Amino acid sequence: MIRSALRTLGWWARDYTYALVWQVRAFVSRTDPHDFLSGDRSPIVVLPGVYETWRFLEPLIRRLHDDGHPVHVIDPLGRNDRSVPVAARLVADYLEANGLGDVVLLAHSKGGLVGKYVMSLGGGGARISGMLAVAAPFAGSRYARLMLLPSLRIFTPDDPTILALSREATVNPRIVSVYGRFDPHIPGGSRLDGAKNVELDTGGHFRILAHPRVFAEAQLLADGRDA
Repeated sequence: MIRSALRTLGWWARDYTYALVWQVRAFVSRTDPHDFLSGDRSPIVVLPGVYETWRFLEPLIRRLHDDGHPVHVIDPLGRNDRSVPVAARLVADYLEANGLGDVVLLAHSKGGLVGKYVMSLGGGGARISGMLAVAAPFAGSRYARLMLLPSLRIFTPDDPTILALSREATVNPRIVSVYGRFDPHIPGGSRLDGAKNVELDTGGHFRILAHPRVFAEAQLLADGRDA
């Protein structure tokens, strides 16, 4: 019991250390996202979590771009603090404006909700072939009830958007949901019925973005579109 509690505490500490490091790196980085638009393989569109920028996923972006995939960052998403339907509209508009098709979405946390909304309710589903969602709160989080900010309370399990997305199961087979054994933000986990669910033998909400299995699943999903 004590060993399990210490392990969970260690996961928690490493998770927030990882988040802090990447928030600082995102602040000081001057990388131009347009540098990742080259490539002749299936396009990747990045959907960060709430209060994150695309730079949080930069290690994955670089590796997929090195594999020949053009990676698209949607600047108007900013730190992804708008409602899920509004953010999804921005994504769908971007896909249409740039004539993108056979797209693979690369999403973290709230980005997974935005991606599923685009696929099912947001009018962009025909342009998307699949989504890798890392630590996405598909069923919401009971912790959201304790939050004061509206941008965080939208994750309550009984939020209308969460409930609407839970009814849209036809797109689930095109989603790969990757998550850890313990998530300090999503105590109920990220399992999604009908999707390919990958539970990692570790914990965290942020640091699992750097897990080798996440890149392997992203690569598998993206390469499958080229087959």
